Amino acid sequence: MRRLRVDVVRELSHERDAYIQGLVWWNNQLFESTGREGESTLRRLDPATGSVLQRVDIPDQYFGEGLALVDQRLIMLTWRAQRAFVYDRDTFALQDTFRYQGEGWGLCFDGDRLIMSDGTDRLEFRDPVTFAPLGEQSVRMEGRPVYELNELECVGGEVYANVWEEDYIVRIDPATGQVTEHIDVTGLLQGPDLIGSEVLNGIAFDPEAETFYITGKWWPKMFEVRFVE
Repeated sequence: MRRLRVDVVRELSHERDAYIQGLVWWNNQLFESTGREGESTLRRLDPATGSVLQRVDIPDQYFGEGLALVDQRLIMLTWRAQRAFVYDRDTFALQDTFRYQGEGWGLCFDGDRLIMSDGTDRLEFRDPVTFAPLGEQSVRMEGRPVYELNELECVGGEVYANVWEEDYIVRIDPATGQVTEHIDVTGLLQGPDLIGSEVLNGIAFDPEAETFYITGKWWPKMFEVRFVE
């Protein structure tokens, strides 16, 4: 397992009210899902500034969670309601809903299937059209289970995952469940920016620049970074 750190390319602003759950990059745009009952939203962000360009509120009874883009559809999980909402990528119009068992935490699309976390040490694989379960894989780091896997980002057949209340990101081989990289993010947010901020969460990958965007719950900043030795 390789141990890496982050090299900051630049900082941009992030709305303080965003209790971020999911982050997706597409076509020089960022999509963000946020959580908490009565506060959950789906947002389109300007990656140059971090400003919100478009948003839709989720019904108050739902706690928004992870987000994935499948073609024209943005699929957003909820925490304990066992329901996923499907929105049009351009208009944010609600198109469909899916039901599932258990909790919803993180979600990403690897080009063939959806990969989902539920707060345990398992990754669940799902059909991107029907959301039907296709299997699962337990995650291990140096032989030990990695619990509370949170936000996910699928990149090149691998899965990058936040771990709840940890200042690191793990890279997972979904075929074996083995953690192949441990990325230390300690100290990214500093000084006054820490006041009112919560845990690290949110990973999006820009394939053209080969950089990642990372942030956290109620963080006032988002960071464009590279993972380096």
